[in-house]
Amino acid sequence: MTSEHLWQPGTVRAAAGGIVALALATFVAITTELVPIGLLPQMSDDLGVTESIAGLLVTVYAFMVAALAVPLVLATRRLPRKGLLIGTLVAYTLSNALVAVAPSFGVVAGARALGGIAHAIFFSVAIGYASRLVRDQFTGRALALVTAGASAGFVLGVPLSTALGAAVGWRTAFAVLGAACGVAIVLVALFLPAVAGGGAPAADEARSTNRARLAVVVSTNSLTYLGHYTVYTYIAVLLLAAGLGKAAVGPVLLALGALGLIGTAYAVAALDRDLRRSTILVLSSVALGLLAVGVAYPSLAGVLAAAAVWSAGFGAVASVFQTAAIRTHGASPDVIGALVNSTANVGIGGGAALGGLVLAGPGLGWLPYVGAGITATGLVVVLVSRRAFSAAPTLEPADQPSIT
Repeated sequence: MTSEHLWQPGTVRAAAGGIVALALATFVAITTELVPIGLLPQMSDDLGVTESIAGLLVTVYAFMVAALAVPLVLATRRLPRKGLLIGTLVAYTLSNALVAVAPSFGVVAGARALGGIAHAIFFSVAIGYASRLVRDQFTGRALALVTAGASAGFVLGVPLSTALGAAVGWRTAFAVLGAACGVAIVLVALFLPAVAGGGAPAADEARSTNRARLAVVVSTNSLTYLGHYTVYTYIAVLLLAAGLGKAAVGPVLLALGALGLIGTAYAVAALDRDLRRSTILVLSSVALGLLAVGVAYPSLAGVLAAAAVWSAGFGAVASVFQTAAIRTHGASPDVIGALVNSTANVGIGGGAALGGLVLAGPGLGWLPYVGAGITATGLVVVLVSRRAFSAAPTLEPADQPSIT
């Protein structure tokens, strides 16, 4: 495609159709990654494996993304961005459809591997794509809106899939998700404009400093996801052990997800005012919420109250770290997206694996304490590394960008 047919960056309003399509695509992509979490008890029973083995469906998927994100983004950097995104959505659709009809755990694992390859490319490119839809002064808002789709996937996709699985079976839940991915393909094809690639930062004196800041941000990103998913991968198991009925797991996760969206809304509103303060508040909420879950367990009321604080905090995590990483200008938008994607999935996969080890060893009651300790370590990094999470420049009223 020639440059005259590529989208010329403009305002958020002008790019609204593409931003919405990209946000919906990120929703189904995140949900595809995490859907086994709420369905682990059903899947393990039906496939004849333990819950810790079933948790590997999240671990292997995430580790594939972590290992492949940067190499695949570099290998595909010359391909059209829009066509590449549509190709990943096709792979998501096939992955979910295959899981829905898989006769054995081995086939399910293979289908999930296909989704992992797609995921390695999708989110890496999507973060950079959002920044290319608008002019520079609107980049933060565009990223926040697209990231809200990912946040909705984190906090709503899992509970909705869990509720559907409890009502009609886990295979049907995967089939419905595959159909949703198909709808996303149509929306992206119709409404997402084609954009140019490239965008590597200039090789100047600030480059090494910016790269160091980026390294701190993505490392903290990994720690935060590691702490969260050490516990969240086994949230259904934890809630059942605390006395929650099986049929209530989906609705409870849905309610916690709604609280997570409140956290997302806070982050979107606060990031342009003080990124560092927002990051500290978000990580503090996650760490304290996880600690309180451990203290309250096995009291169901206490666990639910603590999980509400935890969920509200984590709802903002994706927005915080993607925005912080882009603002470092430590690499091209696509490479930054790959690094954020990779490190998050190191945390997701590592959390699922670590949680399985804790579950099989010290026991379920230790999970929240381990998760809280890891998240608190990430918070310490933010407190020490002031420049990596510095606040955005304050604009004068006359310079404030509008969506028009």
